[in-house]
Amino acid sequence: MNTASRKIALDQAVLNFIIKDCQPLSIVESEGFRELVQVLDPSYVLPTRKTIKELISKKHAEELKRVKMEVQQAVAVSITADMWTSLNMEAYLALTCHYINENMQLCTSVLGVKHFPQSHTADNLAQFKKGMMDDWAITNKVRCLVTDAAPNMIAATRTLQIRHSVCIAHKLNLLVKKSCDQIPELSSIRDKSRQIVSFFRSSTTAKEKLAQVQQQMGRPILKLINEVPTRWNSTYKEAVWVSVASLPTDLTPLTAGECDIVREALLVVAPFHQATVELSEERRVSGSKVIPMMKMLYCALERNSLYLHTQAATHLHDQLRRRVTDTASNLESLSVLTLSTLLDPRFKTLGFRSSSKCSEAVNRLKMECAAVIARTTSEPQPGPSSEQSPVPGKFKNLWQRLDEEVGRQTNNATADSIIEVQRYLAERNIPRSEDPLTYWGNRKTSYLNLFHLALQFLCTPASSVPCEHVFSKAGEIVSKKKQ
Repeated sequence: MNTASRKIALDQAVLNFIIKDCQPLSIVESEGFRELVQVLDPSYVLPTRKTIKELISKKHAEELKRVKMEVQQAVAVSITADMWTSLNMEAYLALTCHYINENMQLCTSVLGVKHFPQSHTADNLAQFKKGMMDDWAITNKVRCLVTDAAPNMIAATRTLQIRHSVCIAHKLNLLVKKSCDQIPELSSIRDKSRQIVSFFRSSTTAKEKLAQVQQQMGRPILKLINEVPTRWNSTYKEAVWVSVASLPTDLTPLTAGECDIVREALLVVAPFHQATVELSEERRVSGSKVIPMMKMLYCALERNSLYLHTQAATHLHDQLRRRVTDTASNLESLSVLTLSTLLDPRFKTLGFRSSSKCSEAVNRLKMECAAVIARTTSEPQPGPSSEQSPVPGKFKNLWQRLDEEVGRQTNNATADSIIEVQRYLAERNIPRSEDPLTYWGNRKTSYLNLFHLALQFLCTPASSVPCEHVFSKAGEIVSKKKQ
């Protein structure tokens, strides 16, 4: 590599470092960073702050053009939206776009993060989102909008006349919270636990004593965390109680019976934590997992009920089972989720808990497939060439009569769709570890119409977490500035 090429490569590396790690442009002027670069390569001259700014602007323009082209080439997209309020009490609205590219890869792009000074009404939110979608020329491609359960977000989606799906991570969290709030014993234990955690977090002496006791017991040195009781296991609680007993405090440790309640309650809610984490993953097909996951949560509740002995944990189980049943019934009526489940070769009809809801979803899929066939066959066909046109005194096209009869035949889109859907559903499901997009990439000619539907419905994410990640990064930047 010659000197010029090396200079360009190093400039690009510095640029990527600043962009990926959200570093300030002034870092190229900081003494420590310049010394580090000189040690790594004494011959390299760092670009100035002004040059870095120009390079970032150029890279942004290039990336924006590339992503816009890719998004506009997608058959369909889904959107996630979320709002964030800064420390200065300024509101921002973010939109992320999810789509399947020509290489059958699930992609995510940030459409924009903009200051939202208006009142947070449904009409204002709808107008703002529509403007952003228009800027990207995807308004007619949006198949679903995923948000939290805020009434103004839901109403805005209704105003836009777009299919809506509530973030499953928020839904599960709310489901567990409401169930826990109905159990007086759990509320009492949570209050007592908060007091214990607050004591250890606010007292240096207490923290040092807890670390010392854990070390003496040969346990990992852990810290107490508020509202996340997953550390209350049999080995950790001993260190906490020993520490409390040896410190001047009026705190009352949890009793043995209360610890049993916590242990069994954690067994009940553990599957919900696993489901939330899995469905919040951004880079995987996740919308199709929502309905099967609710079915699996119900099964997990039934299985874990065999190991419950405390009344509080049993009541928690009953509350969750009732709410899971109601939620699953509602989700199995949402077309955007039912169709994505059926079009995921890992789940198909096995993902449904209700057989009647499953039958309704299959019929809906046949109707969608028939609509695709009807649109395809209704496209105008090219007319006969001048060589095929009858010319006085010349021989007519030998196949003219047959071609005319074929042209008069009407395609039965409904029958064709039924055959295609039944053939697909009759195939054996692929293992859950396999990628459904790879499956459809290999079968786009076998199931031409269902392939088109898969591109539309498998791009819907299960949660709005991808959009929240945008603001999580913003929070990290704020924290860095405060430090």
